[in-house]
Amino acid sequence: MQGELSVLVCDDSEIIRKQFIDSLKTIGINNIYEAKDGKEAVIACLKKKPDIVFLDIIMPNMDGIAALKEIHQLHPQTKVIMASSTTGQAHLKKSRLLGAYSFIQKPISESVIRDIIEKVLHENESASL
Repeated sequence: MQGELSVLVCDDSEIIRKQFIDSLKTIGINNIYEAKDGKEAVIACLKKKPDIVFLDIIMPNMDGIAALKEIHQLHPQTKVIMASSTTGQAHLKKSRLLGAYSFIQKPISESVIRDIIEKVLHENESASL
């Protein structure tokens, strides 16, 4: 089931994207897409329709909050997990109001990613019963 999920990783840091992707592959996710800013993330969501998006908040061109808003309007069923190295409560609150599924703190560990994937899978299984 995990291999069937599609995941978009959006972060302006190539190093962080690679860490996410390596963790996702270790977990068993095979359909992984990348974006380096919010604009690319919105376009990727239009084309690929991922099940899950890991979305950085602070990025050039279009930040994660603006991208979240567009992604949620286009595909409200997509689970968007906001990721940030800051603990700003304003970002967290705004993300929740705009439909973010969850919020994670950087640096991200594989166990946190695994927990989120398992939670999404469990909810998907429960919804299909």
